[in-house]
Amino acid sequence: MGKISPVSAKYIVHADIEIEGIVDKPDVIGAIFGQTEGLLGSELELRELQRSGRIGRIEVNVDTRSGKSRGEIIIPSSLDKAETAVVAAAIEIIQRIGPCNAKLKVQNIEDVRISKRKQVVERAKELLKHLMDTTMPDSQEITEEVAYSVRVMEIQEYGRERLPAGPAVDESEEIIVVEGRADVVNLLKQGIKNAVAINGTSVPQTIVELCKKKEVTLFVDGDRGGDLIIKEMLGVADVDFVTKAPAGKEVEELAKKEIHQALRARIAVEQAVMEISKGGKIIEHRPERPESNDNRNFREAPRGDSIRSEAPRGDFKKPMGKPMSAPVKKAKISDSEKSKFGEMLNDLVGTRGAYVLDSKLNILGKVPTTELLTTIKSLGTGIYAVVFDGSIDKDLVEIAERSRIQFLVGMDLKYQGVPRVNVVTAEDL
Repeated sequence: MGKISPVSAKYIVHADIEIEGIVDKPDVIGAIFGQTEGLLGSELELRELQRSGRIGRIEVNVDTRSGKSRGEIIIPSSLDKAETAVVAAAIEIIQRIGPCNAKLKVQNIEDVRISKRKQVVERAKELLKHLMDTTMPDSQEITEEVAYSVRVMEIQEYGRERLPAGPAVDESEEIIVVEGRADVVNLLKQGIKNAVAINGTSVPQTIVELCKKKEVTLFVDGDRGGDLIIKEMLGVADVDFVTKAPAGKEVEELAKKEIHQALRARIAVEQAVMEISKGGKIIEHRPERPESNDNRNFREAPRGDSIRSEAPRGDFKKPMGKPMSAPVKKAKISDSEKSKFGEMLNDLVGTRGAYVLDSKLNILGKVPTTELLTTIKSLGTGIYAVVFDGSIDKDLVEIAERSRIQFLVGMDLKYQGVPRVNVVTAEDL
């Protein structure tokens, strides 16, 4: 009789058999062929299928215990799935083998191709892992590795106190003041080259002189020591912005994303002083929601460039101030306010952005105009003015009135009523 190779079999029928007596393997195989003969017609006759090689050698494994036989029957098949299922169902009709009662039950039909496919996938994973571990890195990985090493080697000594600093401190208009050498090294790893460390608890004279000439952001650890350094720096140096690492973390251990989030969350020194005077927390840094690359205002600084910051969307401290119960009285615009509004509006032309200002015309933050309404709602009262690149419409006026905003400065006016806020357009400026 013919026999198909296990390699060419597409399906394998697995069946369990229980026999109330002791029989041999030939008895079981004879019963399978004998009792299914003529049952399925000539096309699915087991003997003919095996002779043509479409059914393989039937294997029987029987174990005899306590006068009863139990075992497994395995039938390889190269038929299609429907024909294989019919053959599998046919062998379940066997009720006697020799003189003994028997019960045969098909457990499952195994698709050999699925098993082979799983084997192929697992082996492919092993081969790919070995390839990635042993092959040379691509050009981008080599470039990044070299650039990383160069950045770390670029740390310098600055001033007569030999303070640890990045290479771009002198040529940058803005600098970042941190606590120690490890903080400068970590910022260099992320491409920020305009950082300098005070290297202790006392503020060096070199830092004081730098603060007079450059725009300074003080970046300290998120602990009590960071708060003390902020108080000391604000007492002796002209700092512009203040920010802290997340609570319980140090600048030297921050990842790239955390560094940029902290820098974008910086606040004006006036607000820091106000919070210190009220005895509250100086800064409470909270993680931001992810932003697209277009809205990231802190980027890795190319050689010679400084880190510039414009407060991102949705990242503000609530301005201090008590809610007002009486309706807002319209204030008269002064010449200095008119000049300041004009400069800010010119800066925003074409950016589709908005500045949110306090009563001293300090910029609390900058947001896209699409998020202006949400930002005003979240901040509540305490906003003095909003300058934005867009049209002043009904929705904005109503929210501004509820938030007690004094001035709305935009490109044009698309509101027909009489607002209770001062509305200033580009034409007025």
